Amino acid sequence: MASVTRENISLLNDKLTVTLSKDDYYQGFEQSLKKYAKSANIPGFRKGMVPAGLVKKMYGQGVFTDEVLRKVETELNAYLNNEQLEIFAQPLPLDSDARALDMNNPADYQFAFEIGLKPAFDIDAKKIHVTRYKVDVTDAMVQEEVERLQTRNGKMTEPEAVAGEENVLNVKFIEADAAGNELEGGVTKDNSLLVKYFSADFRKNLVGKKNNDTVSLQLDKAFDEKEREAILQDLGLQKEDSARHFNLLITKVGLIEKAELNEELFKAVYPNNEDIATEADFRNAIKADIEAHFAQQARNQVHDQIYHYLVDHTTMEFPESFLKRWLQTGGEQPKTAEEAENDYPTFVNQLKWTLVSSKLIQDNKIEVLPDDIRDFAKQQLFSYMGGQLGALGDNQQWVDDYANRMMQDRKFVEDSYHRISTDKLFSQLESQVEAKEEAISSEAFAEKLHHHHH
Repeated sequence: MASVTRENISLLNDKLTVTLSKDDYYQGFEQSLKKYAKSANIPGFRKGMVPAGLVKKMYGQGVFTDEVLRKVETELNAYLNNEQLEIFAQPLPLDSDARALDMNNPADYQFAFEIGLKPAFDIDAKKIHVTRYKVDVTDAMVQEEVERLQTRNGKMTEPEAVAGEENVLNVKFIEADAAGNELEGGVTKDNSLLVKYFSADFRKNLVGKKNNDTVSLQLDKAFDEKEREAILQDLGLQKEDSARHFNLLITKVGLIEKAELNEELFKAVYPNNEDIATEADFRNAIKADIEAHFAQQARNQVHDQIYHYLVDHTTMEFPESFLKRWLQTGGEQPKTAEEAENDYPTFVNQLKWTLVSSKLIQDNKIEVLPDDIRDFAKQQLFSYMGGQLGALGDNQQWVDDYANRMMQDRKFVEDSYHRISTDKLFSQLESQVEAKEEAISSEAFAEKLHHHHH
C-alpha cells in the first residue's frame, strides 16, 4: 500500500518520501494501456483493433512511467491536504531516477521531495505607534496655486522683447566652440523654456532680446542643477557634458497673460461648484484642495510607517536552502546558484511582507467583492477623464459597459484585487494603531515623503 513518510532535514525544511508497491500502480497501468489501445492510430490496423501486445511494445513504457508518476503526485497531494501543511511554492523533487521505471520488471519505488514550511509568527497591531503629520497650508502656498491656475488658464501673447522671468521662449540650442562658432555635426535641438528656468545670474543676458537674437552660453553656467539635468537629458548629453558651449537662437518670445480672478476663472477651475462666487470663495476652495492633498499624503505616510513596522519588527525564520534552490529552478528562467544567492535578500523581504499581509487579511476578515472591483474600474476611468466624469452622472451606460468589460480582463481583476485588498488592510490597521498628530511644514513633510518605500 502506498505510503508517505516525513523527516526534518533542516530548519522549516522537510523531506517527504512517497513509497509505491506494484499493487498501487499496476492495475492503473493496465487500464490506461487498454484505453490507449482503443484510441491508438497505427497504420495497417483499424482504430480499436490494434493487438494489445503491439500497443504495449510501442507505447507501454511511456504509459507505465506516466501512471507511476501520476500515482506519486496523487499520494503526495493527498498527504499535503490531510496534514494541512503550510508550504512555500511546490515540493521540489530530490534525486530520483525515472529511468529505473521498467514495465517489464515492476517493483516497489520511492520518490523523495523537499518542502519548505511557512514559519509561524504573531502580530499585534495595537503595539504599532505612528505619527500622523498635519501640513500647515500657508497663505503663500494658496497664492502660489492661485497664480499657477491663472497662468494655466491664461492667454499666450507675443511681446516684442523679453521683459522678465515669466516670458516663454521658443529657442534652438546650437552647439558651438568657446568663440561662438557653430560646430559642424554638433548637437542642435529645439526647446521651449520659461526665462525663470535659467539661473538668476544668466537671466540678465536675456532681457531685451527679440526674435532671431542669439545668446552664447555654457550649460553649467546658464542653468542651476535641477534644470540643467533636464536640459542635458533633452539634448541627449551626459552630466560630464555640462561645460559644453551653445548658441541659443530665440525663435519666438511669448508671455502668458494671466487670467483675471473673476467668475470665468472660477468656473473654469471648478465647473461643478456653484458656491464659488468671490475671490475669497476661490481661495478657500483652493486651500481645501491643498489640505485634502496633504491629508491623503499624510495617510499614505502613516501606511508607510505601518508597513515598515510590520516588516522590521515581525520576527520569522525561513527555510533558506529550500528557497534558494527554488529560486534556481522555480521561476520562468533558471538561475545559477550565484544569482539565487544575490537575489535572496530582496526575495525573502518581499516574501516576509506577503506572509504578514496574508495573515493580517485573514485575521481581519478582509474581503474584496466583485462590486469593489467594478467600482475601482469606474474610478480608474474617472481618473483617465481628468476628473470630469462626475459631471455626467454616476449611472451613464457607457461607464457601466466599461466596468463590465474590465471585469472580463483577468489581469485587471487580479491586479485590482491585490490593490483593493491592500488598501482595505491598511485602512483597517490605521484604525487599530496608536497615532499622534504632529504639525509640520510642507518642506519638512516633502522630506518625509522622500523616504516613502512601500
